[in-house]
Amino acid sequence: MKRKPSPSSKSSSAKQARAASGTRTKAAAATKPAVKRAKTAPAQAPEVTTTKQSQLITMLRSAAGASMEQMMALTGWQSHTVRGMLSGSLRKRLGLDVQCQRVDGVHLYRIVEAAAA
Repeated sequence: MKRKPSPSSKSSSAKQARAASGTRTKAAAATKPAVKRAKTAPAQAPEVTTTKQSQLITMLRSAAGASMEQMMALTGWQSHTVRGMLSGSLRKRLGLDVQCQRVDGVHLYRIVEAAAA
């Protein structure tokens, strides 16, 4: 039956080779001091991120509305994903009144504001 060599029986040439290659033993890795990074203040104000949903809402609230092709170009989505956003998120979740009209053979989508009662 073969026995594993104990860690202390390794030759010094193996330790030198490991040191040259940049690998470290567990004991050496455990003694490494923690690196503290200085906290720096941001150089400029944080950027406001606009989501694709908010961009669609802005486009749909314009007087001209938006066609399916325009919404697809804005978001980079396929048509079924845009329709899902209109139906699921905008109409059902947010309760917006999204209407569709056919003008010159093109479907235009708009968000119509509810009249004040």
